Amino acid sequence: MRYLCLIYDNEKAWETMPKDEADAVFGEYFAFAEGIKQSGQHLGGEALQPVATATTVRIRNGKVSTTDGPFAETKEQLGGYYLINARDLNDAIQVAAKIPSARYGSVEIRPVMEFDQG
Repeated sequence: MRYLCLIYDNEKAWETMPKDEADAVFGEYFAFAEGIKQSGQHLGGEALQPVATATTVRIRNGKVSTTDGPFAETKEQLGGYYLINARDLNDAIQVAAKIPSARYGSVEIRPVMEFDQG
């Protein structure tokens, strides 16, 4: 079963983190990604640009409007994701618990909806 692991962090903390500490956390991310690639659980994943680069799109009464930034102000912002293959939710939780940001941010796990193409 496929699960999307959405990684939420406080961007301000990353901006003020000393370089050596940030490098260490990125090293943990690279090791994590390599581990799930080796296990066959990795299906995809990317880091996202900061929330200030986001654009929100809405259509109301047939008109398209855009707003800079995210839809809602929060302490933690979506910073990236992993798409994984896991046996079940418990397996996905075990994988997500190894994502470095789970220690100081949060990781939301969502099953991917499977549509029958037949």
